[in-house]
Amino acid sequence: MDDLKGKVALVTGAGSGIGKASAMKLAAAGAIVVAMSRTAKEVEETAKQIESEGGQARAMIADASEDVAMRRLMAGIIHEFKRLDIVVANAGINGVWAPIESLKPDEWDKTMAVNLRGTYLTIHHAVPHLVAAGGGSIVVISSINGTRTFTTPGASAYSVTKAGQLALVQQLALELAGRRIRINAVCPGAIESEISDNTEQRDEDETEIPVVFPEGDIPLTGGRKGEADDVADAVLFLASDASRHITGTPIWIDGGQSLLR
Repeated sequence: MDDLKGKVALVTGAGSGIGKASAMKLAAAGAIVVAMSRTAKEVEETAKQIESEGGQARAMIADASEDVAMRRLMAGIIHEFKRLDIVVANAGINGVWAPIESLKPDEWDKTMAVNLRGTYLTIHHAVPHLVAAGGGSIVVISSINGTRTFTTPGASAYSVTKAGQLALVQQLALELAGRRIRINAVCPGAIESEISDNTEQRDEDETEIPVVFPEGDIPLTGGRKGEADDVADAVLFLASDASRHITGTPIWIDGGQSLLR
């Protein structure tokens, strides 16, 4: 893997799971990592762990769905590090999964705000700085939901945001190519992560479609979920010059799970 020494990378939602694993991988490859989250304690732990392993990191607190907060975050990065080269738009929530008639407007809006507006704001405020650095790489963490599979009971809002992220990536791949900015999407399947702890599911029996899978829902691992590092390795690849001719591309990291569904 190409060395990222001298590069500055922003990872949103870096307090745990895929975001933390990505931050660790980028730092190990030599990047200065800005680990961002809404939760100070978690993201500070990420930065401390990076530094304890010989990397460089800075914890910053912001809500990806808030325009002013993201504007200030980018200004802080440039003030301190003078450049931005890599952006990993990972901040997201599962939100509420419920039948469409009982899914409340404010529940729909919250999922849209964090997952889709947050991705837009991250890219919106980052692009001028990537341009100033002579180009860069953006990696958006999407999902198999909404891009390959549509069988998760009640996950309409979540799936819409993930489909929207992929559409945004493919739209921007052409828009940003002339400015030497690559943008790609990583679409994980079932991953061991804390995000499921923050999922509220209601009345899933009303929307669930009975399906009998072969033994082992994830063929490559006999049903075992993937790990955050499986996704982080792909993030590192897409952030580096090893993927220099790849843009507008989704990578599904699911052990074949979505091909069964």
